[in-house]
Amino acid sequence: MKVSCSLLIIMLVIITSCATINIKKSEEQLIRVPYTSSLDNTAREYFLYLPKGYKESTKNWPVLLFLHGNGERGNGKSELDYVQIHGPLYEAWVQKRDLPFIMIVPQLHLFDMDKLGIDYITNRTTASIPKRLEVGVPKRPEPLFTTKKMHSVVNDSIPEITINYINKYGWNNVQEDLMNMIDTTLKEYKTDEKRLYLSGLSFGGFGTWHTASKHPNKFAAINPVVGYGFPELMQPIAEANLPIWNIAGGKDAAVPSEYFYIGINKLKEFGHHKVRLTVHEDTDHVETWRRIYGGQDIYDWLLSHSK
Repeated sequence: MKVSCSLLIIMLVIITSCATINIKKSEEQLIRVPYTSSLDNTAREYFLYLPKGYKESTKNWPVLLFLHGNGERGNGKSELDYVQIHGPLYEAWVQKRDLPFIMIVPQLHLFDMDKLGIDYITNRTTASIPKRLEVGVPKRPEPLFTTKKMHSVVNDSIPEITINYINKYGWNNVQEDLMNMIDTTLKEYKTDEKRLYLSGLSFGGFGTWHTASKHPNKFAAINPVVGYGFPELMQPIAEANLPIWNIAGGKDAAVPSEYFYIGINKLKEFGHHKVRLTVHEDTDHVETWRRIYGGQDIYDWLLSHSK
């Protein structure tokens, strides 16, 4: 009798183990979430990415709000797919990397930027939008090598024209929309409110600084990439002791690395020490963010922080 019971237990263990091995994680999901913008009362959509294994998991997942750059802005409907071109959504959805975040990825309004003669906006086409393949992943863009010289001079102030330009066309204009997206996601999905992160590139890097300054206690950590912070934004961030990893490109002619030190030094003046500034001396504007989001370090760093 004891032998029979032992055999039965062994068989159950084997069957259970085999069943566990054969269980496949649920696939990633990319959802278009409709909303009405509080800025202009227009009907728009944003992307919500649910990671692999979300469906069957009982755990609460970290949330990453990603703010794209200037070239991906649009009407939030037919142009929304442009936000898949760069950043963590490109990595997770198009390149099928197993990044364990729920991602909120909105699209910034055009604000008539399509009428300013900016080539990469007025002449863009949907052909530039990478497609998720049924089998495999698309080839990544070739690295961009530049002969531009590195920046070495640290300026004392940020040009007024830059501040006005960013504020006129930037993410600061849709703060209410962003907070509504976050609140909806935290309420309706399996989320860990203590692990809410914020990252953005270029125009989205500037937007990351602004959003963190206006809501400094909302996030566990922030990661502005090729976008620096204006000194007047720094006091609330310092008072909240918010962890920051700011990244610049040494050969970036669009957002020169020399301007990053101004805001960082202001944080230091306020006694804030949970801040990193990394300058990739060999990369320009685009190649810097490709390297950062195409790597692993920034995701691990974000996940190491909790409120």
